Amino acid sequence: MENALGISGPQAIMMAVTASFTVLGMVMLLAAIFMKKRWKPSYMFEFAFIGLMLGLVYYADVLSFDTYTAYQENLNAEEKMVSGNFVGKGEAAFDRVVTVVAFQWGFAFINEDEQLSRNAVVVKPGEKILFKIVSNDVIHGFNIPVAQITAEIDPDDKREVWIKAPDKPGKYLIQCVNYCGVGHSQMKAWLVVQGSTPTAGLDGGSINGDA
Repeated sequence: MENALGISGPQAIMMAVTASFTVLGMVMLLAAIFMKKRWKPSYMFEFAFIGLMLGLVYYADVLSFDTYTAYQENLNAEEKMVSGNFVGKGEAAFDRVVTVVAFQWGFAFINEDEQLSRNAVVVKPGEKILFKIVSNDVIHGFNIPVAQITAEIDPDDKREVWIKAPDKPGKYLIQCVNYCGVGHSQMKAWLVVQGSTPTAGLDGGSINGDA
């Protein structure tokens, strides 16, 4: 079982910090209401608090810049031209068929052997992969930047899109591009390409014709 994100990572740290400051703010508000004597913090405490805020802003900005840079590098990579028009004949035209369950806030991938992996799907270079995508709660987006493929999935609906996996082994971003709640920024997964390259095949696209 592959777990690309887990419960750790920079985004999880920022969410934990945000939750901690929310709780701390509520505690301090209640203290200000019920304390009989007003507490005046020292200048050193105020400077330290300001420094902490600036550090968090800088950390979040660096994290955002790194994510954006990686996203753009995938879009501009040599492997980006892997999308196209579907001309196959049913599921037999594909090397791999993967059912994708989108939920708040992640992706679950189920292969032909009904094996489940969370937030990562492992494929071989050059494989033609059919994704059968469903949502079990709200509207989600399914976007693979390296393949220039995006699909929107309504609850209780099914979308089918397919791609040709990049020839270069590595980890490629999969993400939700429809705001789906407070954990939307965490809703990412990985297309993990590993192994040898099979015989060259077709380019990928949307079976529904609206990638």
